[in-house]
Amino acid sequence: MAGKNYKSACAKVNRMQEYELAEAVEKVKEITTAKFDATVDVAMKLGVDPRHADQVVRGTVMLPHGTGKTVSVLVICKETKAEEAREAGADFVGFEEYIEKIQGGWTGVDVIVATPDVMGQLGKVAKILGPRGLMPNPKSGTVTMDVAKAVREVKAGKIEFRVDKAGNIHAPVGKVSFDNDKLVSNITSFIREVVRLKPSAAKGQYVQGITVSSTMSPGVKVKKEKFVA
Repeated sequence: MAGKNYKSACAKVNRMQEYELAEAVEKVKEITTAKFDATVDVAMKLGVDPRHADQVVRGTVMLPHGTGKTVSVLVICKETKAEEAREAGADFVGFEEYIEKIQGGWTGVDVIVATPDVMGQLGKVAKILGPRGLMPNPKSGTVTMDVAKAVREVKAGKIEFRVDKAGNIHAPVGKVSFDNDKLVSNITSFIREVVRLKPSAAKGQYVQGITVSSTMSPGVKVKKEKFVA
């Protein structure tokens, strides 16, 4: 059952109407009733079939104004890279001891960065990390010898995204407390990167819908024409 605040928010939005992005952001902020600084999310419905490897959409994007969230980072590496990782701001740094902790069920971080030379051992915990979206991957820049750069980018607002089985893709793009223009800038960067990654195998309309919402608020549809022209 939807709560009273949610029903009230729904009444303020025409769920069938598509708004210009700036209007949609303003509308989301207007209808957000959470007592905390809610996260703003953008979701896109894509015309792809992710069952086919050549239609999987995944990537990373640097949000110009960050996500507004403090991101905790674990770097799994050998001792030669440990100090570099710590100086870049990694919250946790280590090797075998963290693989053991993960095997024991610990996954208390937002992002894991690893050097290529430890990926063999990290395979032991792939079944734990994979479903949680924590498994380091070269395509997302989280398997690298340049651990300092990877840590700094994640801390500054680099996010990873991947299409789900239903062809939807979504990401956090800021907080309700952000200025409207900063949210518009972040959302624009995200949408443009998803559009840029359109698989050549995708046929028909690629971007089928864009929706912006906040934690516990209804979604607001965004006009997509300017992004797919």
